Amino acid sequence: MMILICVYRIRDLLSVLSIILIICTLEQLFYLCACMIAICTLQVIPAEVVLLYELSFPVEERRNLSAQQELLEAGTLQLQIVKNDDVFAGFVFCWLLTDFIFIEHFAIDASQRGGGIGSKVITLLQSQYPRIVLEVEPPHSTDAGRRIRFYEGLGFQSYPYSYRQPSYLAGGEPLEMLLMQTGMPAGEDAFSGISSEIYREVYGI
Repeated sequence: MMILICVYRIRDLLSVLSIILIICTLEQLFYLCACMIAICTLQVIPAEVVLLYELSFPVEERRNLSAQQELLEAGTLQLQIVKNDDVFAGFVFCWLLTDFIFIEHFAIDASQRGGGIGSKVITLLQSQYPRIVLEVEPPHSTDAGRRIRFYEGLGFQSYPYSYRQPSYLAGGEPLEMLLMQTGMPAGEDAFSGISSEIYREVYGI
C-alpha cells in the first residue's frame, strides 16, 4: 500500500513539474517574441524613414524634412527607429514635454503590419514613459475608428473637448482632431494645459 501511494505521489509531482515547465516555456517564448522588437534613437533621418514618412502622412500633416532634421539636432524632437528582428519596421517621432511625451508621428511599414508590432511598440514606450499624449482623427471613417480602438485597447482615452491640429503648411487650414492620453489627468483643465503646451512647443503658436 505504501509503495502504491508513493507511485501516485510521484505521478502527481511529475504532473505539477510538467505544468510548470510548460508555463516557463510559454513565458520564455513570449519573452523571445517581445525581444524581436527593438527601439533605438537616431539623430539623423535615414532614407527608409523618409520614404515611410512621406507615404504615411499627407503633406499637410507632416513637417518638411529639413525642419524635422533641425529639431532632431536641437534635441527637442526625438526619432525612435523600430526594428523587428534587426529589420526596419517603422518609426516614432516624439517630443519630451513637461511631464509627458507627445507622439507626433508613428508609422509601421506595410510589410511589417499585422503581427502586433504596433501594440508592442506602444507598450515598450509606455514602459519608459507612463504619460503619453497623441493626436488621432475623429471616428468619421473606418480607418479612423479602427485607430481609436487600437489605442483604447492599449489603455488610452480621448479627451472630449474640441482640438484642432495646426497645419504644417503656411496659410493651411487646421484639422479637426482628438487628443488621446494615457497616464494623464482627465478633465478640461488638464486638457487645456496639455493642448496649450503642444501648440506652443510643437507647432510654435
